[in-house]
Amino acid sequence: MNRLGVRSSRGLAAFAVMAGGMGVMAGTAVTGVGGVFVGAGVVGVGGDLVMQRTAPGLMGRLGRLHVGETLRFELRCVLLLLLLGRMHVTGPVGLASAMALVLCLLGGQALHAAICTLIRRRRRLAVAARHIDLRRLGISDRPPRRLTEWPGLRMLAYEVAALGGLGATLVTGDARWVVAGLTAAAGGCAVTVLALLPYLVGALRLPGPARVLGEVNAWLVRHRPETVLYFSGPRASAYQVTMWLETVAALRAPALVIVRERHLLEVLAPTALPVLCVPDGTHLRRLDLGSVRVALYPANVGENIHLLRVPTMQHVFLDHGDGHGDDDSAAGVDPYSKVYDQVWVAGRAGRQRYAEAAVGVEDGDIVEVGRPQLDGLRVQEDDDVPLPTVLYAPGPASPAGQGETLVRRLLESEPPVRVLYRPHPATDRRSAAHRRIVALVGAANERRAGQAADEPEEAGALRAEAARCRAELTRRIAALHARLRPAYADEAMLTRDSAAPDPAAVAEAGELGEQWHRAHWAASPPWLHQVVEADTPALHSCFDQADLLIGDLSGVVADFIATLKPYALTDAAGLDAQEFRRQHTVARAAYLLGPEATEVEDLVRLLFEPDRDTLRAARHELRAYLLGPTAPPSLQRFNEAVDALAAKGEALIRLRELQTIREGAEGAEGASDAHPATAPCPCAPSAPPPAK
Repeated sequence: MNRLGVRSSRGLAAFAVMAGGMGVMAGTAVTGVGGVFVGAGVVGVGGDLVMQRTAPGLMGRLGRLHVGETLRFELRCVLLLLLLGRMHVTGPVGLASAMALVLCLLGGQALHAAICTLIRRRRRLAVAARHIDLRRLGISDRPPRRLTEWPGLRMLAYEVAALGGLGATLVTGDARWVVAGLTAAAGGCAVTVLALLPYLVGALRLPGPARVLGEVNAWLVRHRPETVLYFSGPRASAYQVTMWLETVAALRAPALVIVRERHLLEVLAPTALPVLCVPDGTHLRRLDLGSVRVALYPANVGENIHLLRVPTMQHVFLDHGDGHGDDDSAAGVDPYSKVYDQVWVAGRAGRQRYAEAAVGVEDGDIVEVGRPQLDGLRVQEDDDVPLPTVLYAPGPASPAGQGETLVRRLLESEPPVRVLYRPHPATDRRSAAHRRIVALVGAANERRAGQAADEPEEAGALRAEAARCRAELTRRIAALHARLRPAYADEAMLTRDSAAPDPAAVAEAGELGEQWHRAHWAASPPWLHQVVEADTPALHSCFDQADLLIGDLSGVVADFIATLKPYALTDAAGLDAQEFRRQHTVARAAYLLGPEATEVEDLVRLLFEPDRDTLRAARHELRAYLLGPTAPPSLQRFNEAVDALAAKGEALIRLRELQTIREGAEGAEGASDAHPATAPCPCAPSAPPPAK
């Protein structure tokens, strides 16, 4: 059923009912059995309605096969006319009226779809924006969702009206009832078309690319951003730019975010930074970015070339792949990196990777700035925790069987621990291996449920209060997001209505998020395991709770090193420990687990006996090697690097201007020196005419 896009058996049953109803309607239309036709039509409409509500994936697949709701609606209309022609209950005039009304209904539905498409395309501005004042463009409101969305439901309503009229005609023998039903359906369609016309006029009046870009350039001239965070990529990679928003927002100079795909605006985290979405490369070239001195690129993608061609900027690739799986080697260095003026890495490990790769990036063009996103992580403390927490965060390619074995050993370990299982966002939540791990965690929690009776009454009351607080914070966060991104607003309206940044709302979102995490962990019984499948709790919040991390070669482990807490890596290939550490820098301070995870018992024991942690010093060395020194903080080093590069870019621009002036002066002087030899004096007598 998953291949068909059906999430449940109800959707598949609805599809069968809908298809069966249409088949019966076709048979009865040919034979002229009106009563059965009406019954089959009602059943088919009901199946279609249930299918639209429960199986959107199947609806999409049917649309791609050109059997969408519009074609099904048209077929049922044709079958109705065929039935009326076979039954002879309407007479020639009634049949002609019914045919005319059906044609009007079909034409009106087609016109409605065309108008909706035209409005949607016209309302897609050349540039979308957040926190940039473009109100002078006169952007109008979008049509209400009830006029433009749910076309399948509207067509089903038209069919119900027609079937109701047909049923009344069959009961009374009066053909006017079916004509009245079709009239109501056609009239309803006409009303929706007429209601869309004012919005169509507003969409046609929206400005074209030239005026939109002119207004954006006027804003750029007024605000003069000096730093640009530039990103292009699919929706799933939006985290690569989101992770830098807070860091760039903390810069001393004005900054701007430029993204290239419209879907990135939908998933971008709340920020007070001005954001521009410029899908067309020609429009990007027409932006006035003369004030920008530093351009930051979190991803090395082909679309970067559209901004790299601007000579007045210093271009920086933010390479923070140190320890991130395959990027933990010289082979992970992209030779394209040499097109940037500088490459910023976290620590000496990044510099070493480029030296070993020998791709043309000079050592002087590499700057170590640390990882500003990790500055706030809780570092290892020597607190005596009665029930330590182990965070298991496998990567998307982690072997399924190994994960199940590992979790089972952790849940059965002695002494006991609490397990946080956080699958990678790309993990298929419907996979059998994931479901088995979730079942193991659930069964272990049932065995521990009795510990709640031993909890003091006061502690239980505090936990219940934290749960109520978490529910209230969830409601407030949803309300804040609805206020920042109203569901009824389209891209053009969001561009218009988010003219001024709301730092208070962004700060409120951050504070509510922190409060929610504190309430979540306070409401969670410390003896119960957890499966963290959504974005909340956040990964770094899980880091703060964990006393030990188990993962594989990924960026999760590289980030966890900043906490200086012990961690373990799974080695699915079963390599020799020395060879594994030689091949992967991030494994130098890691405890290693083989394919059968037999080392779990020793790994858990070191949480209760800190003296067994023999890799503490190695973790400190590796952290400094991968992430750089802890002082000054990474955010300060990042700011200083931006300021220094901006000053360098400004000096280069001034140098070019002086060279241009000097070359112009030399050219003028040369022309002046050549003037007497090439031009006659205006006071000299004219030469005599040549002799004939």
